[in-house]
Amino acid sequence: MDRKKILIFISLTLLISWTAAGLYYLSGLEWGTPFSLAFAIMYMFFPLLCTIIVQKFIYKQPVMKTYGVNTNINKWLLVAWGLPVLITFATIGVSFLLPGVSYSSEMTGLTDYLGDLIPEDMMDEVPFSPVVMFWLMLLQGLIAGPTINAIAAFGEELGWRGFLLKETASAGFWKSAIFIGFIWGIWHAPLILMGHNYPGFEVAGVFMMTLWCILLSPMFSYITIKANSVIAAAILHGSLNAVGGLAIMPLEGSTPLLTGVMGLAGFLVLAVINLAIFFLGKPEELIQKKVFL
Repeated sequence: MDRKKILIFISLTLLISWTAAGLYYLSGLEWGTPFSLAFAIMYMFFPLLCTIIVQKFIYKQPVMKTYGVNTNINKWLLVAWGLPVLITFATIGVSFLLPGVSYSSEMTGLTDYLGDLIPEDMMDEVPFSPVVMFWLMLLQGLIAGPTINAIAAFGEELGWRGFLLKETASAGFWKSAIFIGFIWGIWHAPLILMGHNYPGFEVAGVFMMTLWCILLSPMFSYITIKANSVIAAAILHGSLNAVGGLAIMPLEGSTPLLTGVMGLAGFLVLAVINLAIFFLGKPEELIQKKVFL
């Protein structure tokens, strides 16, 4: 493990990302608008940029081959595509067990999911019933997840499950995954403080996002190693972004900290997945035998 190399990457990534977020904040532009969405997408490419700077220009080493950028087709790419759907529906089920949460046939969480991108009064003009809208949005997410969303997610994943996974593999699966998850989580901090993901709970949201990323990280690392490709992580990431928001749509009484894939309900689902990896996946053996061979 080259600790200096890892430190350079993390420092550069946080410096560039947080500086850009700071400039956005100082500009006075509001969050929750199409422009802020464009900025968030741009923000996702900073880890990719820093991976290239560190690996290619500082260390004069290849990027793509070293960090698992290959298009090998295998079943784990399908797992990466489908697992977010299972997580979403499992989270809906767990959410119903929480106090004050019930099913809404009117999909009252729809406006929360769309945020400020579509004015609430426009929902009356949608020519579909709320339930049909849910399934149409799920279909749309299944298409967008491994395509356009995965392209944006690749901007992050070349850094997290490419660079950092490769460089920290010698520490062991769980230490590596937790470390990556922590860095991944705090990297989001400026966006969360501006109102992304946990609107109205910005400070608590920073801690929630960090914990969520730590809980997500083992699953991302495991699938990446199994697929022997960082592309799998990009598909998983893109698909989760595409369909995860649907977990709050059929809920009445939804709150960001308790329901949805990024709330307590989602945390419980991820905890079960991590237990399955721990007891059934043999991750420590896997990471020592196969990281981008």
